[in-house]
Amino acid sequence: MFQRILVANRGEIALRIIRACRDLGIESAVVYSEADRGAPYLSLADKAICIGPGPAGESYLKIDRIIAAAEIVQADAIHPGFGFLSENSKFAHIVRECGFEFIGPSEESMDSVGNKDKAKQLAKKAKVPIVPGSDGLLANEEEALKFAKAVGFPVLVKAAAGGGGRGMRVARDEASLIVGFSQAKEEAEAAFKDGSVYLEKYVEQPRHIEVQFLGDKFGNIVHLFERDCSLQRRHQKLVEESAAPNLPEKVRDKICEAAVRMAKASNYYNAGTCEFLLDKDNNFYFIEVNARIQVEHPVTELVTGIDLVKEQIRIAAGEKLRFTQRDIVHRGCAIECRINAEDPAKDFRPSAGTITKWQVPGGPGVRVDTHVVAGYRVPPNYDSMVAKLLVFQPTRVEALATMRRALREFVVEGIQTTIPLHQQIFNTQAFIEGKVDTTFIERTFLHPSGK
Repeated sequence: MFQRILVANRGEIALRIIRACRDLGIESAVVYSEADRGAPYLSLADKAICIGPGPAGESYLKIDRIIAAAEIVQADAIHPGFGFLSENSKFAHIVRECGFEFIGPSEESMDSVGNKDKAKQLAKKAKVPIVPGSDGLLANEEEALKFAKAVGFPVLVKAAAGGGGRGMRVARDEASLIVGFSQAKEEAEAAFKDGSVYLEKYVEQPRHIEVQFLGDKFGNIVHLFERDCSLQRRHQKLVEESAAPNLPEKVRDKICEAAVRMAKASNYYNAGTCEFLLDKDNNFYFIEVNARIQVEHPVTELVTGIDLVKEQIRIAAGEKLRFTQRDIVHRGCAIECRINAEDPAKDFRPSAGTITKWQVPGGPGVRVDTHVVAGYRVPPNYDSMVAKLLVFQPTRVEALATMRRALREFVVEGIQTTIPLHQQIFNTQAFIEGKVDTTFIERTFLHPSGK
């Protein structure tokens, strides 16, 4: 087992990893930027190293500074968390070349699933259903129009690299395709330094179902069931839950089995997530693999009792999985709300500033993952998430009631948050009945007329 791990991330996930290290008897060191100087969670690590100014491009994305920090603290391994460099195969390669273990998949696996076009071809070989799409990348608008006419509108222009909704455009006719094609390429080039795009048939009002999996370095791979992540705003998840409501057991089994096939096809080890779209007829289609731990991993931890971050560390240290598929049992219902420093009433405008009051909920069935305390200043430089509010109960009805109670107890002053929106969501009949899709937020709360 490792003696010391460097945490190459910030905020809630950095604290999550620090705590896992403490439980395992491993020393932790954490990097931080000038914008995060003085953050309370830094004192919980054994060491903290400043690696640069506030902008991520000058700190958390600087590979050379992270490697230097690992050398200074004499770390055995580096955990990238999520976001930043977590899915950067170049970073993983450099980490290992410099003599540290990268707590994540191999560079080869990251490359095979990190590019959406490559992942799509891999899915075909693994007999994982995919959305009908263009055969490879598209060079220009003419090729895009030819494909769209063949499969019929609407279509979706997608960046081959990256994620998070960037480099994606829905086109419902020829004119919008021409505009969307160029916009998607420009956005992808700016965000990922790769303007490659391809087209898919657009699935109307789908659900977003993802499957968590774990693999060790000995070829053992298991799934830890599914999460429903359909409640989104501009492809950014707001609410996640497991089990997925109203999902037939046979469909659940097939989706989970497909995720395992995809993981095996890419020779994957460590934690990963296979994401799917589910249409109104319960047909599912592969979207992508997230080659890292995800924000919503605690949902899976609650329903399976398996600590995913600890398992990541054990796998990276060369240990075999301590359980088989038969050992993993899904129990109850877990739901997560992302509490973001945003103002939903003003098109989710970021709300940086000092938190003057911070009162978190508690009681039976409630878990809050956060690095925030009263007096904490939310910096404008990073993702707006300030907490993850989770509930776990034997049934979904009970979980919904507990979440309503927890949201009412959660008090944040000094900044705007998404708590009021979540309170609305959990009192909306369609959500209570599990009848939602990825367009639900826009249709119900942002554009109630459905336009």
